Amino acid sequence: MTLFHFGNCVALAYVPYFLTYKFSGLSEYSAFWKCVQAGGAYLATQLCKMLILATFFPASETGGGNLDVIGEFLKTSVDFGDLIGIQLIMSSIPGKGEIKIMTAAMGWATAELVMTRFIPMWVGARGVEFDWKYIQMSLESNINLVQHIAAAVLVWLWSRHDLNRSLLPVVGTLLGLSVYRPLIVEILIHAVGLGSWTLLLSKALFTGAIGLVTLQLYVGLVHSNTSNHYD
Repeated sequence: MTLFHFGNCVALAYVPYFLTYKFSGLSEYSAFWKCVQAGGAYLATQLCKMLILATFFPASETGGGNLDVIGEFLKTSVDFGDLIGIQLIMSSIPGKGEIKIMTAAMGWATAELVMTRFIPMWVGARGVEFDWKYIQMSLESNINLVQHIAAAVLVWLWSRHDLNRSLLPVVGTLLGLSVYRPLIVEILIHAVGLGSWTLLLSKALFTGAIGLVTLQLYVGLVHSNTSNHYD
């Protein structure tokens, strides 16, 4: 039974990543090693972030279970390093924009999945007692995949010179929401006291909203460039 539960959790977490890689066209472009390089860039970026956090934001105890919003805001701001890392990855990948986006996003998201989910699942999901939190952890990894793809698209849009200048504030706002999503979630937990399933649903809706707007911006830019090409 425990092995079956572990298998379910692994399938829920990893199969969507495999299917995304398979049907996004990356396998046809032999982008596997580029994804591995993107995963290596993820590890290097996280190391730099940890050094910055340890140097400038040493751990401190806040009494009464209160949330230090300003302190958490500053700590979360370090996550802008992820966007810089994704941009550096995409700038090193030759080819079409969608290939750059998907290669960087898949490598980044998969590295995060392996580093943050595999060991907890291996240790916890194989335990004697069934626990829904590992199912939730697997589902959240799929939400994170969408989040990373949307973030990669937004970074790509921000770097485009042919993007309508009036859309830059929209792209910048979406990038900020992507970075500060963990802080927004923490505020909701302390303010509303969301349950685990409600919190997961909130993350899915939040990420889905960002993803839909990002997709609209991306399709609009591609359509505009295609129309200009044939004019």
